[in-house]
Amino acid sequence: MCSSDLNEYEAYYVARIFSFTPQHLVVPAGARVHFFVTSGDVEHGFSVPETGLNTMVTPGWVSEVSHAFTKPGKYLLVCNEYCGTGHQLMATDIEVK
Repeated sequence: MCSSDLNEYEAYYVARIFSFTPQHLVVPAGARVHFFVTSGDVEHGFSVPETGLNTMVTPGWVSEVSHAFTKPGKYLLVCNEYCGTGHQLMATDIEVK
């Protein structure tokens, strides 16, 4: 993750069966995060349900979505596109401090 402005960050994720890299992200409250996400294998989803953040992740493409995290807490990031028998385990978190 690199900062382009004091309150803006870029986060780069790779989705692979059945995980996201990085496994944990910490950002300050009030930060706007620009997510760049790609897949190393099959079609995945990238969703943070509490925020409405949602995009498809297609191999060979980079999906971009942004969100301002104003409320501190832990946010669950999940794959919401069935990607195989371990799909239900594909999750990580974003911690807002």
